[in-house]
Order: sequence, then structure tokens, then C-alpha cells
Amino acid sequence: MKRVVITGMGVYSTIGKNIEEVNDSLYNGVSGIGIDAKRIDDGFRSPLTGIIERPILKGVLPRRMRIGLPEQGEYAYVATMEALEMAQLDEEFRLKNEVGILYGNDSSAVPVINAIDIVRAKKDTTLVGSGSIFQSMNSSITMNLSVILKLTGVNFTISGACASSSHAIGMAMILIQQGLQDIIICGGGQEVNAESMGSFDGLSAFSTNTADPTKASRPFDRDRDGLVPSGGAATVVVESYESAIKRGAPILAELTGYGFSSNGEHISVPNIKGPSKSLEKALKYAGICAQDIDYVNAHATSTIVGDTNEAQALYNIFGSKTPINSTKSMTGHEMWMCGASEIIYSILMMQNSYIAPTINFENPDEHSAKLNISGNRIEKNIDTFLSNSFGFGGTNSTLIVKKVK
Repeated sequence: MKRVVITGMGVYSTIGKNIEEVNDSLYNGVSGIGIDAKRIDDGFRSPLTGIIERPILKGVLPRRMRIGLPEQGEYAYVATMEALEMAQLDEEFRLKNEVGILYGNDSSAVPVINAIDIVRAKKDTTLVGSGSIFQSMNSSITMNLSVILKLTGVNFTISGACASSSHAIGMAMILIQQGLQDIIICGGGQEVNAESMGSFDGLSAFSTNTADPTKASRPFDRDRDGLVPSGGAATVVVESYESAIKRGAPILAELTGYGFSSNGEHISVPNIKGPSKSLEKALKYAGICAQDIDYVNAHATSTIVGDTNEAQALYNIFGSKTPINSTKSMTGHEMWMCGASEIIYSILMMQNSYIAPTINFENPDEHSAKLNISGNRIEKNIDTFLSNSFGFGGTNSTLIVKKVK
């Protein structure tokens, strides 16, 4: 099978609008969490959310390309342009060569709500607008970016709840290993608006620790009381090693393992068996053992049950020595985006030899006390890391990435 490497990455998130800003936030333990006053007005149980500005694309993209982009599509466009520049994939190259796109996305709430509001009020579907359908579909990001970027390779969206973009990278890895594609733009996008979070808020899954929003997301901490929703977009360029060498592209890291599983039990309550299986599959795929992993980026969202069960799965495989953190302590839960963004966060740590702090990890519980988790930044060389992403429906994805020496 062909070797698969990452040659570009870009991010637009609550802790930074580009790679440089995000690395600075990770290194210094900066939180991107705040209060959304609209959620208070709308009767939400929790007004906590990742805080992010929508990019201004007027003057960057023509109107006919902007009208089909929903909120998360705008984030994805900005993140992807940063990744393409880093990977040295300009339009001239894309026009002459087959480049694909696989992106994780599992909702597009506001365009759907707006369209229904117009139809109910006006009784005239022609007033919905020509861009509405292209903003409304789960495949909105891939359909828009494939046209904007003039891509001619594989082109579809993976909807796997909060493991969507991790699965997208894993599937890209398989397609390239099999020789079916040479270059695939991968990533995940997540809308941050209140409308998309209303039903989720109703499940009482969100933290209500509003006294200090930066303290609300507390993965693995004994006093955690729920996740904080967040979002943005993250893009990586996944490419065959031979293609990267031929192009003279920068090689940032190598993808070596992909594991996946389904819990086969409760739709929203995770178990231990499913994530463990995903971890074991990824290690087997990479042909390494748990002791070869220098750092684990946990899924750990700050929910009571989710963190408890992941901690037990991680302990069963890694024991107490391997350093583990959760970058969601700073970003909140980036959902459809988190699989891709956490690969980028981890590559930044690998490039700069540190493990970002799990901020707000102050009092371990029974299970997290057995793991090597720190509330402080650790200076450490990382050659190989593992990243977990789990989602509703019991979908699990694990990726293993190593440094190319």
C-alpha cells in the first residue's frame, strides 16, 4: 500500500483564525469559550458556546459563489485556502491534476429554518432564494468547495456525528493507499449558531457553569457538568508520499493508522467496548503497540459518562504512563469539525515539542486519576500520536499520525 502524508493544514476556530494563532493559544492554554446572549433570550438551558466571528468573504469570492455557502462553509473556505497555500496546491495545479475532497459535516440548521419560515409566511417557494438548497444540505461544504476550487476527484461528505471529520481523513487515507486518488482535501466544518444547538441544549448535555465561561469545559475533571458546544472548520491536505515528493511539497506528518467501530447499544450514551475496539484497530492498522504512542488526544468532551468511559478504555490500553490531554478544555466541543481540528492541534504540538494543557483539570475522578493527564503544558518530544473521535449512534474513529524523519 502507498504511504499517506499530510502536506497542508488550515484552521478557523474559536482559539485562532489561522495556524499561527491556534498554536499560540494551545501553547498558552487560552480558552475560546464565552456567553451567547441570544441563547439566554431564546430560553436555552445553557448560553455557553465557543465564540467565533464569521469571515467576510465579500470581495474575496464572487456573489454567485458566496450565496451557496452556509456559516460552516465560510469557515471551511478560509481554513481550506490556508491549507492549500501551505501544501502549494494552486489553481493551475488543480486544473491540470485530479484533486478530491472529503469533508465531515452533519447539519446545516439555519438555512433550513429560514427556508421553512419563508414558505410558511409567504406561501411561495420561489421566494426562498436560489442559494438556499445549496446551503441546506449536509453536503453543502463539499458541493460548494469542489466548485469553487475546480476539483475533479472524489467528492462527498461524511456524516458520522462528532466523528465525521476523523472518518473523512481515515477514508481518504484508504483511497490513497489503494491508489485510487493521489491528493484529497479533508476536514470538518461545524456551525456555531444558536439555532443548531437548541435541541441538543434540551438534552441537558451542556455545561451550565456560567460564572466563568473559560472554566466551563472541564474534560476528565471531577467537577465537570457537561460539554460546551463550539465550532469552526479545519482542513488537512492528505496526499500520497510519492506525489508529495514529486511536487516538492512540505511533508508535515504521516498517517499510519485508522480504527473504527460502532457501539451497537444506546444512541447517545457511549460505552467502553466500542471505543476500545476502535483504538485496538488503529494500533493494528499502524502495526505498532500502545507503548509506541507518545501522546493521546482524547475525545473527552467534558460530559460525565463520556469522559468516564473513555478514561476506562484508555487505561485498559495505555495504562498510566502515556500522556493524554483534551484540547476541548480550550476549544469546547467542535463536533463535526473536531476530528480534523484535533489532528491539526496534535501536529502543531508534535512540530513544537509540547503537549497543551488540559485546562480546568484540577480534581481527577476515580477513573481519570489513573491516567497521565496534566492541567499544565508539558514540554515533550512527540514522534507518534493517536487521536480519538466518538459520536452519537455509537460511531467511533481513531487516527494515528507520526513524524516523518
